[in-house]
Amino acid sequence: MQKVKIPVTLDPVKAAQKRSIFDGIVPLQTLTRLTESLVEKQGEVAVRIECGTDEQGLAVLNGEADCQVTVSCERCGEPMKLALDSKFVYTPVKGDDDPALALVPERYDVIERDEHGEINLRQLVEDELILALPLFPMHDAADCKISADAMSFGDIGPEPEKPNPFAILQELKKK
Repeated sequence: MQKVKIPVTLDPVKAAQKRSIFDGIVPLQTLTRLTESLVEKQGEVAVRIECGTDEQGLAVLNGEADCQVTVSCERCGEPMKLALDSKFVYTPVKGDDDPALALVPERYDVIERDEHGEINLRQLVEDELILALPLFPMHDAADCKISADAMSFGDIGPEPEKPNPFAILQELKKK
């Protein structure tokens, strides 16, 4: 099967009416906010987005994005491979349409359409992958080059005793 690039923008209402399915790739180097956190910026993100309408008549984008990235281990600083998998369900709304927001079921995330009625698919995929990144990526303890002993930086001595701030009150009570 030929790998096709996912479009950058999409009219979600028209795509939902046509029941469009987008199955392709997004080059990793085009996702600049995501690649700031990566060691290697080469690769592809496999993306599949199915457009349709639900029982309420809302346009729905149901999708998933998968890729392999290389990040730096927070424990040892060495590069490590990480699989990012994200599944998402969005419904598009106009930014100033508060009554429509109240009708959106909780199972959908909301995405705002621009002035042309389109959404940026590349930004949507990038946001989902950024959310899929762990806050502190680390190798398994057995695989990491730094052992638990090397992570100890010394003993913390006992905390010095502080005088009780209420001791003065006890003295006054005795008088």
